[in-house]
Amino acid sequence: MFSAFRRWRRQRAADRHTISPEQWSAVESSLPFLDYLPPEDRPRLRRMALEFLADKQVHGAEGVIITDTLLLSIALQACLPVLNIGLDAYADWVGIIVYPGDFVIPRSVIDEDGVVHEYNDEVLGEAWEGGPVLLSWFEGENPFDGINVVIHEFAHKLDMGNGEVDGYPRLPAHLSASAWARAFQPAYDDFCSRVDQGEDTALDPYGAEHPAEFFAVMSEAFFETPGLLKSEYPAVYEQLSGYFGQDPAVGEARLGRAAPGDQTSSL
Repeated sequence: MFSAFRRWRRQRAADRHTISPEQWSAVESSLPFLDYLPPEDRPRLRRMALEFLADKQVHGAEGVIITDTLLLSIALQACLPVLNIGLDAYADWVGIIVYPGDFVIPRSVIDEDGVVHEYNDEVLGEAWEGGPVLLSWFEGENPFDGINVVIHEFAHKLDMGNGEVDGYPRLPAHLSASAWARAFQPAYDDFCSRVDQGEDTALDPYGAEHPAEFFAVMSEAFFETPGLLKSEYPAVYEQLSGYFGQDPAVGEARLGRAAPGDQTSSL
């Protein structure tokens, strides 16, 4: 009952907002991977973005001014992964905090001898279980080629939907956990080996840090460079396509943007 009321409330709030086609186009021009969507899905994504903003609270940190452009850009990117999953996947939290570029989070760890080590961790984003999403924001073009902070952190939020942050989100009924593991585990092992050997991987090497980071990095690649992901780890691409209910490699190929000379992995 509560979820139905929440959906009704955000739909009513979205109805009160009018965004001109010119404003949508200006924001979307900085997100070229949205062109991989089938044209008929673009209005659905815009509508979901408005409902998303009606449901979330976005705050600027360290002097960040929250503009309409910033709001729409974050909302479009956050909603892209759940376009065919639904906004209820993001229902257990409300806050988004935006920083001007990368930011520092104090950490502390206890080693095996019980000694506490404190350090400052410089990050581009972070998702807290049951809490806010922290994002870095860069004016103009993203300086990190092939890295999408918004999709990465919202992939972590989806991962949290299954309890642990372990690279296994709550899967739809038509996907099996065993098939997911058969695709992801060998790919993760292979990717870690390549990174450990010092290979300059086309996919972000940060994915070798942990299975949860691998899922988030592969989700970034799925939407931003789908042809590359499909050539490197086709089984992972297939599982993500089933999970997200999308096939962006088709749109990328249609537009002729797929990177030439990609070599297909055996995984």
